[in-house]
Amino acid sequence: MLWHKTIGEGPERVIALHGWFGDHRAYAGLFDMLDRQRFTYAFVDYRGYGHSRDLAGLYTIGEVAQDALALAESLGWNRFHVIGHSMGGKAAQKVAIDGGSRVKSLIAITPVPAPAMPVDDATFGFFSGVCDSDETALALIGGSVGDRLSKVWMKHLLAGARATAKPEAFRGYMQSFIRDDLSAGADKVTIPILALAGEHDNGVRAEVVQAVFPQIFPKAALTIEVLANSGHYPMDEIPVYLTTRIERFLGEAAGA
Repeated sequence: MLWHKTIGEGPERVIALHGWFGDHRAYAGLFDMLDRQRFTYAFVDYRGYGHSRDLAGLYTIGEVAQDALALAESLGWNRFHVIGHSMGGKAAQKVAIDGGSRVKSLIAITPVPAPAMPVDDATFGFFSGVCDSDETALALIGGSVGDRLSKVWMKHLLAGARATAKPEAFRGYMQSFIRDDLSAGADKVTIPILALAGEHDNGVRAEVVQAVFPQIFPKAALTIEVLANSGHYPMDEIPVYLTTRIERFLGEAAGA
């Protein structure tokens, strides 16, 4: 079972999945603002990351989704919400697809869409370079926030990613979130979905989220919002608003 940090004791259960650059602590800026009376959150570390670093695996996004569903079962959560950031957003989409009636709603934060990414060899080579080169990784991080944020913050984010992830896990998840098409069955999903894109995100651009999500989730109760004054990491960039928006949506979905 994946290691997880539980916060809250509320009746609405939520599994939160992190992105490529970080473990469960990617959400740490939200922890003190969570409504612990209404919600119970499980913030996980994937195989090869953080407290699950020594848990062997295939290091694929599909495996993350399977592990998240297994975690919910082990916790006795018959119904729950799922949140995912970036590549964790792709995993969260797969949880929503495979989880059926168990999943009450989905929040996808600056998400990699469920289909395979249409990248050319040069772009894939750039992502591969991120695995080995700090300079390349910092270029990716900078672009993903519109080249507008502190280099000290960027280096802190990268240092955390290097420290938490096994290199083979970091590379494996990268290959998976780019190459794997996990969209089969998305057209049957009918739950409420909130897709949050970043105004300054030059990685997962807002126009991509706006174009792809309605196509792959045609029957879902879909809301797409572009987050002002944020790039790819709204947990760091606009934590108060993000927490407020997440819990407003979860509350609405719980009453649906």
